[in-house]
Order: sequence, then C-alpha cells, then structure tokens
Amino acid sequence: MFRLRDLSDAIERACRSFPCVLVTGPRQSGKSTLLRQRFGGTHAYLTLDHPDARERARRDPSGFFRRHPAPLILDEVQHVPELLSYVKAMIDEDRRPGRFLLSGSQSFALMQGITESLAGRVAVLTLLPMSAGEIGGRVRDPHDREPIPARWMAGEVEPRKHLALARWLMRGGYPERWFARSVDQELWAASYVQTYLERDVRSLIGVRDLDAFATFLRLVAARTGQILNLSDLARDAGITHPTARQWISVLEASHQVLLLRPHYANLGKRLIKAPKIYWLDTGVAAHLVGLDERTVTTHAMAGALFETAVVAELLKAHHHRGREPRLWYFRSRDGWEVDVVMERKSKLHAIEIKLTATPRPLHAEPLDRFRKATRTASIPGYVICDIKHPEPLAPGVTAMPWGGL
Repeated sequence: MFRLRDLSDAIERACRSFPCVLVTGPRQSGKSTLLRQRFGGTHAYLTLDHPDARERARRDPSGFFRRHPAPLILDEVQHVPELLSYVKAMIDEDRRPGRFLLSGSQSFALMQGITESLAGRVAVLTLLPMSAGEIGGRVRDPHDREPIPARWMAGEVEPRKHLALARWLMRGGYPERWFARSVDQELWAASYVQTYLERDVRSLIGVRDLDAFATFLRLVAARTGQILNLSDLARDAGITHPTARQWISVLEASHQVLLLRPHYANLGKRLIKAPKIYWLDTGVAAHLVGLDERTVTTHAMAGALFETAVVAELLKAHHHRGREPRLWYFRSRDGWEVDVVMERKSKLHAIEIKLTATPRPLHAEPLDRFRKATRTASIPGYVICDIKHPEPLAPGVTAMPWGGL
C-alpha cells in the first residue's frame, strides 16, 4: 500500500532546479517505493540491487547509459559509485533539470562520490522512516514549506487519527511494519538488525567480532535520550574508545542514530560539549532492549523512548521538507535541561517532552529557566505529552499532543 510521503514535494521542487537529485536514508525507509510511485511515469527505473545489473554497469558504464538513457531513476546507486563520474559527464553535456533521480542507503563511498563528482549539480535529500502523520495518512499542505507549521505553533492542532502510543513506539516508522500484510513484528525487527545493521553497517567498518558489535548496538539503544559518554559505552561494550567513536559515527552516517548537540551562543562550544544520542527508530530500539507492546509504556525506558520518538518526529519534519535540521538541547552547568531547542525562521523555540497525560506547571519550569538564561522572555515554550488537545500550561507555554506533530 503506497502512502504519500512529505518528501515527494521537496523532490519535485529540486527536480525543477537541479539536473540530478539524490534521495538517501536508511534501508527500508521507502526510497525506492517513493521514486517509482511518484516519478515512474516520467522516468525509466533501474535498480542496481540486482547482481547482473551491477556487473553490466561496472563492465561497460558508457554502454549501460546508452541502453538506459535519461530521464532515469537509478536505485541503490551506492553499489556502483563509479557511475557517478559518468552521470557528471552527461550532466555537463546537458544540464536540463530533473534528468537523474538517484537513491541509495547512505555510505561513505556514496557521499564521497557525490561530493567529488556531482558537487553543484545534485540536490541531496533524506528520507527517514515514516512520521506519525504519514502513518495516519495525514496530507500536509505542499505550499507550507516550514518543517513545523505555523498552525501547530499557534496551538491549532487537528485531532489525531487513531494511533495507539504503545503501537507507535513498538513499530517505529518503517513502512513495512505498518502496511505489509501479515508481517510478523518481532521477526521483522530481528531480521532488520541481522541483515542491515549487523551486515551492512558492520561491513563498512570491518567489524570482526560480531558479538561485540551486537552488544554495542543493544547498549546504544538502551542509552537513547541520554548524554553520550563514549568512555562508559566503550567500557561496557568491551571495546576501545576510538572503536566506539568509529562505530557511533557510522551509525550516525547511516541514519540509525542522531547526535543532538548542545545549544550555546558560541557555535564552537556546540561542537565540543557532549551530545545526546537518540536511536532514530523506536521500534528497532525497543527490539534491541527486549520490550514488547504490553510493556513498552510502563518500562523504565518508556519516557526515554517517548522522547526519542518525538525528537525523531521533529527531525523528520525538517528532512522531509528538504530543510537542514536546526535542533539542539540545552543543559545548564547546575544540571537542569531543556529537551529540544529548535530554530524556526531565525527564532528559538523551547520544547520539553514528557510521557504524561496530566501536564502540570512544573513541567514548564525548565522552559522558563531557559528564557532567563538566554535573557529572551519571548521564546515560545511547548510541553509535548500524551494529551488529545492543546492546553495552556504557563505564561508563554502550551502543552501539546504528540499526535499533532
């Protein structure tokens, strides 16, 4: 079952300006389906996931493109990154926009080839797993290009379609977990970890000890929503500090985790202080730590998983509108914290995330402290929680339903 994806509008805009558009993101996020369903009527489709197609492309690139001329959708291009130099040559001969649509699971070889061969010729967009709105079939206004609509900021939230919190947290956002008939949820999650994380990600960094890497994945999932302490993580996983740093960097590059940097007025400090780590799909994270739909909202990790899901929604809202995410967290020297600081139209917004159906004024206290710390009394504040309708919580702070995102 095809679901309209918010990113399709950004792809269409990019096709009007760039001769080449690359859609990247984690495996199984729906890249191939989106391109074939939305653009298959104007572009021929070819996947390099098939071994024969890969071999033909490597053996005779020029003949390959003569047999498959533009406009062309070239799927799983990370398998043959050397084709990118031929795409560059064809673009330099004919720079009409929208000639090539490429997709690929992000890897270092792919992105290196893009930056070396197609700089200035390609728009790079990211498709993450489905947002709650996409799962529920909510269609966004294509003319509203802001990641977070003004209506949401003003407290105007549509009642969410039925989407149970426990099911949302356990299934995450991968399309097959929602729309494939008779999918076994536990088997799907186990297969994703084994075939994509342990095979693809592990192969990028040459991991030899599979048990150590599997333990590392579980430990990272258990730390979602926490400040990343690489030394502790490396010790618990039984690996060196440099190895832990390398493995985290690969998980981040492959869109499995997000490192949320701290917000400071001085940009340099944002790059020095420790980030918070989030496993971007709560369904995979819940599987890695051994949760199920009956226990996910009552487990000790429930609050962290809820925070993870909301942060992932904010990230998707940016990427799926073709925008660079402007998200941070804030932590004071004496230990109080604001979960998300978001910049929208050059204005900061402060967000707290609480797994509660009864928001109280005390939940707004970190937002008030943040205003005082930044000496900006006009910063809007939001507490995202498990309610059905927006509620005023404190001066300048509104409690918002998670479904409204």
